[in-house]
Amino acid sequence: MERPWYRFYPEGVPKSIAYPEIPLHALLERSASTYPEKVAVVSGESGYRLTYRELDNLASRFANALVDMGAAKGDRVALFLPNIPQFLIAYYGTLKAGCVVTTISPLARESTLLFQLNDSEAETLVVYEPLLPVFLKVASSTAVKRVFVTSGDASKPPQLPQGNFYDFDAILSKYPPEPPKVEIHPKSDLACLQYTGGTTGTPKGAMLTHFNMVSDAIAFSSWTKCRPAEEVFLTVLPLSHIFGMTTSMNAPIYAAGTIVLLQKFDVKKVLDTIQTYGITVFCGVPTMYALIVASPDVQSYNLRSVRCCISGGSPLPPEVQKKFIQLTGGVLVEGYGLTECSPGTHTNPVDPSMKTVKIGSIGLPWPDVDAKIVDLETGSKTLPPGEVGELVIKGPQVMLGYWKRPEETKEVLRDGWLYTGDVAKMDEDGYFYIVDRKKDLIKCKGYSVYPREIEDVIYEHPAVKLCAVVGKPDPIAGEVPKAFVVLKDGAQLTAEELINFLKERLEPYKLVKEVEFRKELPLTSAGKVHRRLLREEELSKSSK
Repeated sequence: MERPWYRFYPEGVPKSIAYPEIPLHALLERSASTYPEKVAVVSGESGYRLTYRELDNLASRFANALVDMGAAKGDRVALFLPNIPQFLIAYYGTLKAGCVVTTISPLARESTLLFQLNDSEAETLVVYEPLLPVFLKVASSTAVKRVFVTSGDASKPPQLPQGNFYDFDAILSKYPPEPPKVEIHPKSDLACLQYTGGTTGTPKGAMLTHFNMVSDAIAFSSWTKCRPAEEVFLTVLPLSHIFGMTTSMNAPIYAAGTIVLLQKFDVKKVLDTIQTYGITVFCGVPTMYALIVASPDVQSYNLRSVRCCISGGSPLPPEVQKKFIQLTGGVLVEGYGLTECSPGTHTNPVDPSMKTVKIGSIGLPWPDVDAKIVDLETGSKTLPPGEVGELVIKGPQVMLGYWKRPEETKEVLRDGWLYTGDVAKMDEDGYFYIVDRKKDLIKCKGYSVYPREIEDVIYEHPAVKLCAVVGKPDPIAGEVPKAFVVLKDGAQLTAEELINFLKERLEPYKLVKEVEFRKELPLTSAGKVHRRLLREEELSKSSK
C-alpha cells in the first residue's frame, strides 16, 4: 500500500531494505574484515583506541571466556558499565557466546540493580570497578555466579574481592581470538533484554532479537546516509540506553565509523571533542542540544564538521533546533523511537536545505515501518490526518514482547501492531507529531493540556535553559499546569514575567498557574528530564 510519507523520503533512501538475517555481532565481524586497521573506538577521556581487528578479536576472546566458565546459549549477561571501550568488548563478546545482553545504567542504585539482575535472572555481571560497591551491597540477594571487573584501563588491574571475581582485561589474553561456534537464529534468538526507562512505572524487559537490532541499525544508517568508513560519531548518550546502543554503537559499527566515547555529558568536554576529533554525527537528547546552545563559550569553538544530528528521547524545542543548526551548519532533526522498537522508527529527512524538514514533527516512518493513529479509547479505529490519537507501529524492529510479562505484552502488541502509549497525530503528508505521553496528559477543567506544547513556548524565552511542565492536583480544576524552570547562567526572570510571556502565546486554559525555579532538574540516565519524579513530588505535596 502506498503511504503518503514516501513522497518525502530523502533521495537515496529506499522504501524497503532487504535486511540480512545475521547475528548482531556479524556487523562487527564484517567491518573488521573489510576495514581491519581502521580505528573503531576511542576513549574521549584517556585517548585509548582500538582498531576494528583489535575490537573483534577481544570480543571473541571474551566470548570464549564466557563459554569456558559455563555461560550457555540464551543466558543473560548484565553489563554495569559506563561508556568505555570495555563496554563494546563485553557487548559483542556476549553476543558471540550466544548469550543475551542486559544493560544496567551506571547511574543505577542498589534497588534498580537488584531488580534488574533478579528479573533478568542474570548469572554473569561485567562491572566497572567504581560501581562494584553498589553490586556488593546486593550481591547475596542475586543469582550472579561470576563477576568480571574492569578498571577501564587495561594497565591498571582492579582490586578484586574474594570469590568468583575476575579481572576482565587480564582474562582476555588467556583465550583465543577466534569466536566460539554457536548457532544463532536471528529472528527468534534474543540479542538484548533491554529494560524500559521506568519513567511511567516499573521497568519491563523488552525482548529484542538479533534481527530486530540489525534491521534498526541498518535503517538508521540508511536514513542518515552514513558514508562507509568515513563518519566520526560522538557517543555521549549512555550505551546502556537503547538510543545510544543503536545509534551510537551498532549503527557506527555497521558503517565502519569511528566511535568517540564520553562517559558523561559535559558541555565543555563535548565542544572540545567535536572540535578535536572532527565529529560528523552526534545523536543526543534535547537537553544536550539545549545546554550546548546556551553555553557562553560556544562561539569560540569550530563545530562545522558536524554533518548530521538526531534528537530523540523527548520533544526537541524548535528554538533549540534553529540555534544549533546556525552554530554548526549541520542538520539537526527530531526523530522518534522507544525501547520496544530497538528503538528507532521515525525521523525527519536529513535534508541540508531543510525544505522537507517539518519543525516540531518526529518526521516520517523509516523503511519497512508502518504507522497509524488510532482512537485513544479502544485503539481499534484508524483516525484520519489531523486527528489526535495513539501512535501504533509495525516493523522489523518491534520486540517479541516483554520478558515474563504475557499480560502486559498482550496490552501493547495487538494484531501485529505495537501500541506506543504516545498521543500523536499525522498530517496529510505523512509526517507524525507527538503531542505527549498518554500518562503525562493534564486534565484541566475538562480540557486536555499537553505539557510539550507549553514547554516549547517556555523555551522561546531567552532566559530559559531547561524546563518541564507537569500537572499539579487542584481541587477545582482537577489539575493545573506547573512549570519547573532552570535559568541560563546570569539570567534573571520572575514567575510573573514568564506567565505574562506565556499569556501572549497560549490559550488561557494552557497557562501555567505556578512556576518553580530550580538550579537543576532531575534527569533520566538517557539525559531526559524526568517528568514522573516531578509529578510525584506534586502528588505527595497535595496528599499531605
